[in-house]
Amino acid sequence: MTSTSVRRNKATGLVVLLAGLVITGVGYAAVTSTAEASVAMYSQTQIDQGKQLFQQGCATCHGLAAQGSSEGPSLIGVGAAAVNFQVATGRMPMAQPANQAPRKVPVYNDDQIAALAAYVASLGPGPAVPSDEDLNTTDANLAEGGVLFRTNCAQCHNFAGHGGALSNGKYAPSLMNATPRQMYEAMLTGPQNMPVFNDKTLPPAEKRAILKYINELQTAPSPGGLALGSLGPVTEGIFIWTAGLGALLAVAVWIGAKVR
Repeated sequence: MTSTSVRRNKATGLVVLLAGLVITGVGYAAVTSTAEASVAMYSQTQIDQGKQLFQQGCATCHGLAAQGSSEGPSLIGVGAAAVNFQVATGRMPMAQPANQAPRKVPVYNDDQIAALAAYVASLGPGPAVPSDEDLNTTDANLAEGGVLFRTNCAQCHNFAGHGGALSNGKYAPSLMNATPRQMYEAMLTGPQNMPVFNDKTLPPAEKRAILKYINELQTAPSPGGLALGSLGPVTEGIFIWTAGLGALLAVAVWIGAKVR
């Protein structure tokens, strides 16, 4: 190999190294600016209040610095959206470990939830709580939302959004009482068994279309009569067998009494 070739190889290696450093620096700057923008939404007083609440009610499972433990995962980098979803729906804090955290009445009020979200957001970059603009479905495409829901959500949440069973005692919850903000946060953060639908996987416009479709499911009447929870053919079959056999038995008893 000539000395010229060696110099070219060294120069190429140096260029690749510099390019890698530039890309890494740009990526780090983007992540850092996102984290700073998220934290800038909250005051230091809010963050301090959230830290105090966290250490009182959450640190037992998640660690004093939210680093996680054998009882609960690390919360560093999960973002404010994850905290707002879990705490505002009453899923956290859990009274005791279980296969799944059920929805229940929240333990904290809105100001306390915002403070907890602020503290966790200050620990590392993560999805922020959706804004009112994010949740505005006025221009969203309802038909597209239906297609997206059936493609991405119906396998677990049922075609009518009423939830469904999963393995090992887990389940996909009903969406009938979920608010648009909670559903948007769930798509951003992927709580429990749900996959994460970030903005690359599911752009904001598509998220809003899904929200509009679910709102339609929540408010739609049942023109066919008794919906039976909209859980599909199993409940309908049970109803038919129970009501049908019950009616046949009643008729049989009536005929027997008539003959006697």
